[in-house]
Formats: sequence, structure tokens, C-alpha cells
Amino acid sequence: MMNSFFLSLLVGLLFSKDYVKPTEIDGKKKWKGEGTTPNLESIVIGRCYEYIRIVNPSVGEKNCTKIWEAFKKAFMNKDPCNILPSDYELFINLSLHTIPPNKSLFWENNHLLVTSYSDRTRRYMPLCDTLIGSFGDFLNWCGQANDTGFNYDSCPTTEECENNAVETFWKIASITYAKQSSGAIYVMLNGSAIGGAYPVKGFFADYEVPNFQKDRISQIEIWVMDDIGGPDLDSCGRGSVQILEERLKTMGYDITCVDNYKSVLLLKCLDYLNHPDCSIVSSAPSTQKGLVSPDRDGSWSRLIYTIFLVFVFEICFNLQN
Repeated sequence: MMNSFFLSLLVGLLFSKDYVKPTEIDGKKKWKGEGTTPNLESIVIGRCYEYIRIVNPSVGEKNCTKIWEAFKKAFMNKDPCNILPSDYELFINLSLHTIPPNKSLFWENNHLLVTSYSDRTRRYMPLCDTLIGSFGDFLNWCGQANDTGFNYDSCPTTEECENNAVETFWKIASITYAKQSSGAIYVMLNGSAIGGAYPVKGFFADYEVPNFQKDRISQIEIWVMDDIGGPDLDSCGRGSVQILEERLKTMGYDITCVDNYKSVLLLKCLDYLNHPDCSIVSSAPSTQKGLVSPDRDGSWSRLIYTIFLVFVFEICFNLQN
């Protein structure tokens, strides 16, 4: 009797409308990754107009609404694990623009540092500072099969399926960016990254380096930046950086490598002025052109006295005239 009761209860649950399968919620597969970023359309269209009007007006006129529609069409109403680079082809063609020579900046494990240093195309133009990259930077998105809406609950991670909407987007974006780069190009790596500054399996290694255009690139400069206070796990001429150097040399490129490139290090040290790793900054003489401190050999008093004498001289001079 008791066994029959539990069997009936189990069957009832399985066919009940309220029953939720472990991998699905309301007919939607539950993925491990975050869902689509809320207000995605407003964000990316706003970014598009900001880019062509303020950040980089030299790209010329672009139809941001059409670009958004092409972007959305690439993954909407499709299996979220079967998005191909060709699905983004129209989006790429509509948003493509020239990257100035000597402005390309590639990177691994340094996203925030790269965006800070590039200063929104003023110094360099990494992928995230192109119009294409601005559509996806720090955002997440996916659709679902037989549904024209976004999945705001969850999206597949790369571990769950490699051909998801975000992963595929950055693949084709990386390939396009590499093919457009010219002149001297720069690579910023993280010398404190666990697993190596140069991941032998990553976007830079798999999609960007193979698509460099040899006849368009004059030299490649690598910057290996350690975290402030972090370990020095990789550096020029050793570890994974050496693997990258040898790969590029084999491909026929003229390369140089710099550990803790001073210009970038100065930026990193803005938040760590008293840290030993930033002694290059803290030990440098001040160049501030302000009033002299009152505790420096009475220089403040001398300054006031000098100003007073000039003032008296001006009065006497005016009286004589």
C-alpha cells in the first residue's frame, strides 16, 4: 500500500504543470552563466552613438539601430550553443572602421589596465575601444531556440558549450581586429597571472596572432606588467613569454620585450604610491608648481617678504610718476 502511494505521488509530480525538471525552468534551460544584461538594447545603442559622436567621430556616420538589429539577429531565436562566427558577419560589416597604424594594443589578463591606459582611443585603440568591441565590453547576452526574446535568467558558459553567443562574438571580433592592425603593435601581458602571462590557449594565441598580416606590421613590442605587490611569475625571455617571443620570431616579426613598461607602471602606481614596487614613482622629485611649504627653511616667509617689497616698489614708482 505504502509503495503504491509513493509511486502514484511520483507519477503525479512528473506530469504536474508545477513540476520543474532539474535542468529547465519554465521551459528554459538553466545554464551556469549569468543571463542577458538588463537593458541591453539601450546600453549598446547608447554606446554606439557615444562612440561615433564623442569617442571616435572619425569613423564617420553609422546607423546604430541597424547595427543593433544585425547584432541581435546573430543569436536570437537560435540554439544558444550553436552560434557561429558567420552569424555576426552583417554586424561586423556594418560596424567596421579603420584602426590607425601604431595604435593596436593586444592583451591577456589585463582588461581594466588596458582600458585605463588606452584612455578611450587617445593613446591606443585596443579591441574594446573599437565600435565592434564596445558592443560587447563587460556585457552578457544570449537567446534561445524557438523564442525571439532574450534569456535574462542564464546563459551558457564556455565550459558548457564553446559556440555560445558571447564566446563566438569575441572570436570573430578578435580575428577582425588582428587583420586590421598595422604598423607597430603592442601586447600587454600580466606577469603575475597564474598559469602564465601568455596563455597558449586563449583569444590572443588562437585568434589574433594567427591573423596578423605580416606585410602590414613593422614591429611588435611586448609589455609584461606585474601586479603591484604580486609575484613575478613571468617576464621577458622566460616562461610563457619566451614561448610567445619564439613564436613571433618564427613567424618573421621584429619583436622587443619590456618588463614593467615604465609608462604603464606609473599609471598602476597611482593607487600604490608608497608601495615598494612603486619606488620609481615615490623617489622621483616632485614637479608640482605650487606655493612653497612653510616648513622648508623659511622659504614661505621669504616669498611673502619678496612680494611685499615688489608691492612697495610699485607704489613708490607710481608716486614718482
